[in-house]
Amino acid sequence: MTVSQAATSARASTGKTVGRLFLLNVAPVGAGQILSMNPDGSGKKVLVSGRLLPDGIVVDVEAGHIYWTNMGVPDKNDGFIERADLDGANPKTIVAAGTTFTPKQLHLEKASGKLYWSDREGMRVMRANLDGSTIETLVDASHGDSRPGADPTKWCVGIAVDPDRGHIYWTQKGPDNAGLGRLFRAGIDIPKGQSATTRTDIEVVYDGLPEPIDIELDRENRLIYWTDRGDPPRGNTVNRAPMDAGRKGRPAPEILFTHLMEGIGIALDLKGGRMFMTDLAGSVYSARLDGSRPTVVAMAQGNLTGIAYADIPATEI
Repeated sequence: MTVSQAATSARASTGKTVGRLFLLNVAPVGAGQILSMNPDGSGKKVLVSGRLLPDGIVVDVEAGHIYWTNMGVPDKNDGFIERADLDGANPKTIVAAGTTFTPKQLHLEKASGKLYWSDREGMRVMRANLDGSTIETLVDASHGDSRPGADPTKWCVGIAVDPDRGHIYWTQKGPDNAGLGRLFRAGIDIPKGQSATTRTDIEVVYDGLPEPIDIELDRENRLIYWTDRGDPPRGNTVNRAPMDAGRKGRPAPEILFTHLMEGIGIALDLKGGRMFMTDLAGSVYSARLDGSRPTVVAMAQGNLTGIAYADIPATEI
């Protein structure tokens, strides 16, 4: 029985699930790890190792898969995307090296059967089918620059999808500590007669941000959450803002969590009313969705990037 079959069988027979964190350790280079642990930091497991700078991760509980991006060497055009079973078995490359420069945060849109990701030095927002086929560029932020792109204001990093309103959201980081980061929104599909380069439906949701990184959405309450690197007090924080307010009437982002050490990953457990964050210093944090009850879940875990939360079958622990 495969892991996918076992997961389906377990849910059918017991219905019991357990919350689990999946996270990525990029160090040392070439020996990156996919880890899992309980939300309190216990029960840590190394699922996969020997990866080349893993950065973004998502979990498809129903299919019994985890997906993650591998950044590769930024100027070599060797980034790729892999998939494995929930226990790390059967790793498989689904988006081959050379197709995307530096894939960063990854988003699973299960209803449409698509993976979305931001390509940093590729200066693109991209998507593909869950098996890696039909790779598309949805946004080309290069504006004629050659790849790999050297201008950080064009580096696409975070990604999230709102199928309810038909939007993609992404961040463009900007230079270190420069306050030139931006958060964008556009339609899920390129408008008819336009291209990834010429599309006219791109909207700047926020600009002047320190260094926005990963994004998560609370679609029910219409809120967007993101991590931000850069200098305090606005940098190295978790931020929240309304998704739908018009730009002229949009309030300043609400800072929910501070003192991250190069904050990267964020994951929402909406059912449990909490969020989880990682930073490059190797810590995992949790808090309520309003930023209250901040907790250090784990420390000294390496150099952490992406994180995902999922309720998985208890038999998989």
